[in-house]
Amino acid sequence: MSYQRPSPNCRTFVSQGVEDAITRVKGDIADPDLSRLFENSYPNTLDTAVKWKGYAANNSDEELTFLITGDINAMWLRDSANQMQSYLPLLNASASNNSIASLYRGVINVQARYLLTSPYCNSFQPPVKSGIKPSPNPSSTGDTVSPTYNNQSVFECKYELDSLAAFLEVSTNYYNATQDIEFFGKYQWVDAVNAIMTVAEAMTTRTYAPNGSVNVSPYTFTRLTTRASETLENDGKGNPTQNGTGLIRSAFRPSDDATIFQLFIPANMMFSRYLASASEIMSQLHGCGDLASRMSTLGSNLRGAISAYGIVNSITHGSIYAYEVDGYGSQIIMDDANIPSLLSAPLIGYLDASDLVYQNTRKLLLSSDNPYFMRGPVINSVGGPHNGPGYAWPMASIVRILTSNDDAEITGTLKEIVSSTAGLGLIHESINSFNESDWTRQWFSWANGLFGQMILDLDTRKPEILKHSFQ
Repeated sequence: MSYQRPSPNCRTFVSQGVEDAITRVKGDIADPDLSRLFENSYPNTLDTAVKWKGYAANNSDEELTFLITGDINAMWLRDSANQMQSYLPLLNASASNNSIASLYRGVINVQARYLLTSPYCNSFQPPVKSGIKPSPNPSSTGDTVSPTYNNQSVFECKYELDSLAAFLEVSTNYYNATQDIEFFGKYQWVDAVNAIMTVAEAMTTRTYAPNGSVNVSPYTFTRLTTRASETLENDGKGNPTQNGTGLIRSAFRPSDDATIFQLFIPANMMFSRYLASASEIMSQLHGCGDLASRMSTLGSNLRGAISAYGIVNSITHGSIYAYEVDGYGSQIIMDDANIPSLLSAPLIGYLDASDLVYQNTRKLLLSSDNPYFMRGPVINSVGGPHNGPGYAWPMASIVRILTSNDDAEITGTLKEIVSSTAGLGLIHESINSFNESDWTRQWFSWANGLFGQMILDLDTRKPEILKHSFQ
């Protein structure tokens, strides 16, 4: 398998802690291809994706990190939060600007600035201070979006509830690892959370008022496109949602594909979970008790709403979680590879993997009863509409391993991942389940980092599995 790391002088950030972890864990891996795949993938974000790191202004101590997802010169809220999560096992308190902690602070500060600029948007241009020119997005030139935005600061403006949750997630992870409460009282973190709450509360607005009149939607999106998943129904308002569910609407999924029914359950799960944890940070900041209470209450209410409207009955699998609902009784039964997904519910901390409804759901998702579970001789994994039928996403295979305690399932899934890179030695976005040479995106930092995170997890949780040879 090919060595894929850039030469040391071309790497965008160097962490000795990460290098030491690679050396240590490689010593625990028997299979040479698995070892090489880990070596290539785990540092991929640091090697290639820290496009710029600096400070907000001269003589300022506000760190900023502009983190691209790979082959697109823009920063996604969700992707960058997950890219940093890959290095969470190595995160500890440090004031050094060459530390993983500094990267985390920079990502949180940049995301806060983005959220205060355009809180409904999902991906953004480089900070002005970086000196990097904004990247044109040819896909968005025909977009009509409300609220409006400036394409000099925004790369794309698809409202995704999980993007808001991602900011709370990366904040929670940094705090839990460092206990650096002082950081959250500086700069614009509190203001950004306020912006998130304003959007979330606005997006509980339903289609119809009690008298039957049509409410004004806080967000609308239309795009000139040949793909149905790239625009919203009903002149950008999306399909109707019923009053009284307590769930928050999401116009798009974490795949950046449009939702069919806007009450998207995985994002509501993720938002609920990280509202609860971020409210604990907020409660420790002076004068923020009311905001912390709003966050905690909304998080708790969402749990009740998910149980009431997100759990449905399957003829073959019993009580399961739906992927999307509308509150009228309509539901989408499927899963998508991108996180948050239903499969990832334990990974995002919403529930325990032993939860009965989750286990029922999992059995459905990893079978032909899920319309986007791709099967074939190369790899068997969840895919999604983004790349279409036939293309399995290794990301979902990694999530399958991270949420399983079954040695046989983990070993079999790991073998499929190792043997499906076409010898290139990196985790692709998706792979034709019948042709390993037919893949999308060789350079996808999020998936690469997640693979490394999974290997570190196995090294601690199931080290004997890393002793297998897949040759």
